[in-house]
Amino acid sequence: MQYQNLRDTILEKLERELSPEIFYHSARHTRDVMSVCNASAERENLSSEDTTLLLSAAVLHDAGFLHSKKEHEKEGVKIAEEMLPQLGYNESQIDKISKMIMSTKIPQNPKTVLEELICDADLDYLGREDFYDIGATLYKELKVQSIVQTEEEWDALQIKFLSSHAYHTSWSILHREPIKKKYLEELIEKWK
Repeated sequence: MQYQNLRDTILEKLERELSPEIFYHSARHTRDVMSVCNASAERENLSSEDTTLLLSAAVLHDAGFLHSKKEHEKEGVKIAEEMLPQLGYNESQIDKISKMIMSTKIPQNPKTVLEELICDADLDYLGREDFYDIGATLYKELKVQSIVQTEEEWDALQIKFLSSHAYHTSWSILHREPIKKKYLEELIEKWK
């Protein structure tokens, strides 16, 4: 599996070809998810193959934004199916990567440990110190798409999302959930 080739190609495409209106689902976000997945793979003692599959899915999970804002996960799977055979990935590996990409679709519904790891990595920032900074880029992206118009609408959307979101791995439940709950309480207090 030529993971480094995949990583370099996709990150370069994200840097050069993404719409300038994509502020959150960017190469920066992809790198963040890759970094969290890498740390998770080490923590979980994943095999070399599973680590490569997880990192490959992390690279591709939002690559579909290169083609469409809607159903970007399906677009990411298409990219995976086109690129990965040429990079030495077999059918079974491509299937696992595709399922990991699809598991990040909101609402998340992971079925395997690898899917749980990528789902938690994708939304890791919800329980981190950079929550408000990263959230501001998502607000900007959703505002450009006319999904939200005002900060009040954005706060209401965040409250609804944080209230319904749950981490899947024991590490994220222990280390991210308490911080996420603190942000939820802050937003509810602001809303009052």
